[in-house]
Amino acid sequence: MRRSPQHQRGHLPAEDIALFRDAVRDARPIKKPNRTAAEGKAAPPPVPVQSLLDAHDALKESVSGPIDWEQMMDTGEELVFLRPGLSREILRRLRRGHWVVQDHLDLHGMNSEQARQLLAQFLSACSRRALRCIRIVHGKGLRSPRREPVLKNKVRVWLARRDDVLAFCQAPANQGGGGALLVLLKG
Repeated sequence: MRRSPQHQRGHLPAEDIALFRDAVRDARPIKKPNRTAAEGKAAPPPVPVQSLLDAHDALKESVSGPIDWEQMMDTGEELVFLRPGLSREILRRLRRGHWVVQDHLDLHGMNSEQARQLLAQFLSACSRRALRCIRIVHGKGLRSPRREPVLKNKVRVWLARRDDVLAFCQAPANQGGGGALLVLLKG
């Protein structure tokens, strides 16, 4: 931004200078705090919060027993997909938010054909933009006939058929829960 010649450094109008001086007339310098007392003390040790949370989760899992991915897929409650040959660690990281959701698509209110076409276009655009993690909102089917999630199962099939999709899982509750998927794409 270029300044006009009258506003260049050191050339302020007299009325601006007078207004500033009037505004700060009663100002007093802040006293320098006495920090010598705190300088001699050692900082408290850091608290390993994530380690404590992981230990808590491990303890909770040891009591209830682990549920492996195949069992979760068989229940029909949660959609999970992992491309064959990839580590299950990828799904764990996807679930825990390791990758930031870079874009999303909402398919609410669409029929199957509209949703399929829009999903294909969206995934192609994401690949061109080199996006890694996206969210697809398919809905829970609460407004569909017989209150069945029509798009949920179709989106699962469509995503699993695409080579650029590495994995997907149900989104956390604050991102759509059972009505949305987090999708990991090839990088």
